[in-house]
Amino acid sequence: MSLLEAIVLGLVQGLTEFLPISSTAHLRIAPELFGWQDPGAAYSAVIQLGTVAAVLIYFRKDIVSLLGAFFRGLAKKEPFGTMESRLAWFVLVGTLPIGLCGLAFKKAIETQFRSLYIISASLIILAIILFVVEKRASHKRTLADMTWRDGIIIGLWQALAVIPGSSRSGTTLTGGLSLGLKREDAARYSFLLSIPATTLAGLFELKHLLEATERPSALSLWVGTLVAFGSGMAAIAWLLNYLRSRTTLVFIVYRIALGVLLLVLLQVGVLKPLSGVESPSAPPAAGAQKMEKQVTD
Repeated sequence: MSLLEAIVLGLVQGLTEFLPISSTAHLRIAPELFGWQDPGAAYSAVIQLGTVAAVLIYFRKDIVSLLGAFFRGLAKKEPFGTMESRLAWFVLVGTLPIGLCGLAFKKAIETQFRSLYIISASLIILAIILFVVEKRASHKRTLADMTWRDGIIIGLWQALAVIPGSSRSGTTLTGGLSLGLKREDAARYSFLLSIPATTLAGLFELKHLLEATERPSALSLWVGTLVAFGSGMAAIAWLLNYLRSRTTLVFIVYRIALGVLLLVLLQVGVLKPLSGVESPSAPPAAGAQKMEKQVTD
């Protein structure tokens, strides 16, 4: 992987991770359009650590408050006594579904699920669902109004993000809006909920990536992660400000347009559904080509 690829992919990751348009979809699509090798699910997960760092720094006051309330609640034997302590528990419980689904479907996520047909379908279907939810939502509740039921339901919505193209931020934002949360509150909770899931996924894949015989260079990983961090910080600030006074319609239209464009490009043969995707069942020749490309890079 060249430094240019690492910079472009890091920029794509940072800008799309927090917008409801799917970072995984764009990380899969961008290399295909530029004729690059698909970086793979592991590389995508690792550079997500850059966007995790962006969330940690941007919401550092909220995180310190939640952690403090969580441990104070345990010490006083009143774990759910305050709004902050409850939110901390909701984040923990809401992380379980995507963690279990990620482990159960790991192999499919890294191979078949990265088909551009699946990505295009996810982009369109989840856009339609978000449109319906946006129209019906009350947009009246805040994070202080959240209950255990809300935390579990949004966690289940987040689990849909194992399907590339669905968007983790998109599914959790949709879940929050469906429960009547204000757009900004739904987005803020989505950011907080992203921390455990993306951190664990990134660390888990980093271990496997470092043990692999074929992998991007350490420099490519660092560059991609740092660029993802910078662009992620900008995306968080922009989205929170945007949702204070606007709907998610622009993201809905974008998702549908991108999904339809992908289907057209697939049908005319410009793109191949699984071209370049890492697969354990790939023939020796494909493996040799990948090794040769990495050496030349």
